[in-house]
Amino acid sequence: MAKKSYMVISFVMLISMLFYLLMDKRLGIKEIKLGASLPLSGINQNLGDEVVIGSDIYFKYVNSNGGVNNKKINFIYYDDKYEPEITLTNINRLINKDKVFALFDFVGTPTVKKVLPIIEKKGIPFISPYTGASFLRNPDIKNIVNFRSSYKEEIDALVGYLVKTQKLSKFSIFYQNDDYGKEGYIALLSALKKRALTLQSEGTYKRNTLFIKQAIYDIKSNKPEAIILVGAYKPTARFIKKARQGILKDSIFCPISFVNADALMSELNNNGRNILFSQVVPSYSDNTKITKEYKEMLHLYYPGHKPTLASFESFLSAKVMVKALSGLGANINPKDFLHKIKNLPNDTLGSIKINYKNSQLLNRVYISKFENNKFKVLASKP
Repeated sequence: MAKKSYMVISFVMLISMLFYLLMDKRLGIKEIKLGASLPLSGINQNLGDEVVIGSDIYFKYVNSNGGVNNKKINFIYYDDKYEPEITLTNINRLINKDKVFALFDFVGTPTVKKVLPIIEKKGIPFISPYTGASFLRNPDIKNIVNFRSSYKEEIDALVGYLVKTQKLSKFSIFYQNDDYGKEGYIALLSALKKRALTLQSEGTYKRNTLFIKQAIYDIKSNKPEAIILVGAYKPTARFIKKARQGILKDSIFCPISFVNADALMSELNNNGRNILFSQVVPSYSDNTKITKEYKEMLHLYYPGHKPTLASFESFLSAKVMVKALSGLGANINPKDFLHKIKNLPNDTLGSIKINYKNSQLLNRVYISKFENNKFKVLASKP
């Protein structure tokens, strides 16, 4: 009789175990996989590293405190060298092999554009790409949620600030000769037309190179008062160095946020003369609760590593990601997640207000300069 009872209990336990294993598989109980493709080598490596670090410090903090509803976050990321063909390989690996729940922290306009058809077809959540490209702000694509403001908003804010505060009217552009640079070029033409101005001159360089000599030649003859810079930090730094040696030395150089401002200043030996930045997050030097939290976690998990605007931004987007996931309970699924992240409270990031519109959570641009070894915000738009 005892043996029969033992067999019944064992059978019930086996059925229960199988049930929970199936539930674990169906609901993704053990971990939440997030996947990224970004430059972790090549001349844009610093940006990719900083984006990973910013998200990683928050995910490590969350995991050390039990995860998201008892599920650990597994942040998987691969190097694409800022080359679209490698991004294509990486996204297929993330979706088909790693089985990620969402794609998060991809970096770059040309790289993301290459994989956009896959993102649309699969319908997988595509969250916080580090780009302000207009094609990611199509309201018909429901599974894309941008964190940052657009390049169009950044460039309009830069031009508006310089026209209003310094009465400038002669603008040129230095840009990367690909989809990223063309986004900036079109945005600048729009900002100038809005103010009845025309573009003075333009110069380009090839992605993942430092060949900027021709661009200097193409731009300098018109003697622009301001030059909008739509490039990566190394070629942009080289452009500024060379421009400062000649006829363009008194021009105002205006890099947009993708330039990776901290790395740019490092390349320029912290010489911020005549440089005006547009950023999509405020300065990490601000004495606010959210900046303190960021710097404390950075010190905890990457001791000695300096704060940067890039890692601060990715830290903030990781925090938003976790907040949305936390509100779903056990049954984490793409549809509910996308609804949650689009409807988070305005004060989710404290003093940095979020509001989902135009397919993005942040809708503010910060005009700043680098002074006394820190970024100082001069104005914010809108």
